[in-house]
Amino acid sequence: MGDPTITLATPDLIVLVMYVAMVIAFGCWFVRKSGTSNEFMAAGGSLPGWAVGMSIFGTYLSSNTFLGNPGKAYAGNFNGYLFTLSLPLAVWIAAKYFVPFYRRNGQISAYQHLEDRFGLWARTYAMLCYLLTQIARMGTIMFGVAIGLHALTDWNVTTIIMATGALVTLYTLLGGIEAVIWTDVAQSIVLMGGAILIFGILIFSMPQGPSQAWTMAIDAGKMELGNWDIDPTHSTVWGMLLFGLFINLTNFGIDQSFVQRYHTASSEQEAKRAVWLGAFLYIPISLLFFLIGAALFSYYETQPELLDEIRRTVAAQDSVDPATLQAADIGDRVLPHFIATKLPPGLAGLLIAAIFAAAMSSIDTSLNSSATVILKDLYQRYWKPEVTEQQAMFVLRFATITIGFIGTMVALLLIGQKSILDAWWQLQGVFAGGMLGLFLLGIMARRASAISGLIAVVAGVILIGWLELSPENDFFPEMLRNPLHTNLTIVVGTVTIFLTGLLISRLVSPAIPTTPDSASQNPNEPKPKESHKD
Repeated sequence: MGDPTITLATPDLIVLVMYVAMVIAFGCWFVRKSGTSNEFMAAGGSLPGWAVGMSIFGTYLSSNTFLGNPGKAYAGNFNGYLFTLSLPLAVWIAAKYFVPFYRRNGQISAYQHLEDRFGLWARTYAMLCYLLTQIARMGTIMFGVAIGLHALTDWNVTTIIMATGALVTLYTLLGGIEAVIWTDVAQSIVLMGGAILIFGILIFSMPQGPSQAWTMAIDAGKMELGNWDIDPTHSTVWGMLLFGLFINLTNFGIDQSFVQRYHTASSEQEAKRAVWLGAFLYIPISLLFFLIGAALFSYYETQPELLDEIRRTVAAQDSVDPATLQAADIGDRVLPHFIATKLPPGLAGLLIAAIFAAAMSSIDTSLNSSATVILKDLYQRYWKPEVTEQQAMFVLRFATITIGFIGTMVALLLIGQKSILDAWWQLQGVFAGGMLGLFLLGIMARRASAISGLIAVVAGVILIGWLELSPENDFFPEMLRNPLHTNLTIVVGTVTIFLTGLLISRLVSPAIPTTPDSASQNPNEPKPKESHKD
């Protein structure tokens, strides 16, 4: 049968290299605007809302969206799109409550208010969870993109990972958050254009025209939203909507990379516009990627010889029998195959570069936000509260290089170690799962104290650990294993933390006086500044 590896033509490789070089140069150009710590972390609070919104959109539109959403539709249906449909409610909450909260407290760290509310343990817990999450995220993104590029270019996986880590770390180090945001803007435009182009070429490649794509996809149930029953053991419509709402609230409420973007906007109103713009750009583009997945299913059903080629390629890469592969096993590989084999020379290279650029956008965001957390929540909090500009910039740059190096090493360690990858994501979900519940408890339950918050987080993390680890762990008897679908883990964990903290605070905290003369706050909350009227 010959070598099943698909390789890009020379024009495609030239376009790929040139595009990546231009993105790196564009990012490095902003070195002149990142000379102070405020510019490095918040761009001096001078960016227009539309650019910040495009950056938020670019953060959502990662390489996982470019490859993952079509893969989900190809292998299943549109159930995953309900995650996106939960965005409007999450964005309304973010614009009304989260953006004003962070803009007005003046703290660029997303976690300092947790110390004000619950004590140092809460800030430290959130900081460590965030850093571990971002390191894991960087490693898995670099590893995933390297696997995809290896399949298309036959380049060495280790070389791709090291080059990706070094290049993204370089322009993030030099250009700061402004380089991150403006490169996100440029790359988002390329990604949107690429998606529209792929969709057009795909549906007009059907043997009987565009209508055949929809007829076949609808008949196969690809465009259904899923089961409408209330069944917590499966990924139903309601379960996916809840999952999407809680994940999106986590992003907008406690993710340092989002909070940092709120501060880069020139005003609170511009920050609110940015949140809405990012969400409403993503809603139609996410739908487009699911439509691409449905159309890919129809196209390859009419081209069985091409489907067999994909199966042989995947089987050779994963060392398995082609006959054992299911639709879910090849879903993420179908779009790259179509790009590499069916698009004109040069254009395929541009779209593969766009996928690579999407990964770079996700990595640079993690680098800059992690460096900010290390400066504000670690160095200044534990070692030196008052730092000079020179010291702050040294810490930010050193942290950027360090996190970039660690993330790259994680990606290298993941080569051929899929079981470790799965185990790590499970453990990461256990410890990070308590962050949203603690945040909501702090802003919604005035009586909640440091003790009630700590007890709630411990109870929630134990529950989340059981939810995540028990289904496939022989340590737990069958009757003690979690029967719920994995999407509900964050929902159950967050609600448990919030309700536990609320209950304990009502049992052990004194009632809050309501008379004007005695109106007092929770002792863990900072006292408001006095205002004097003329």
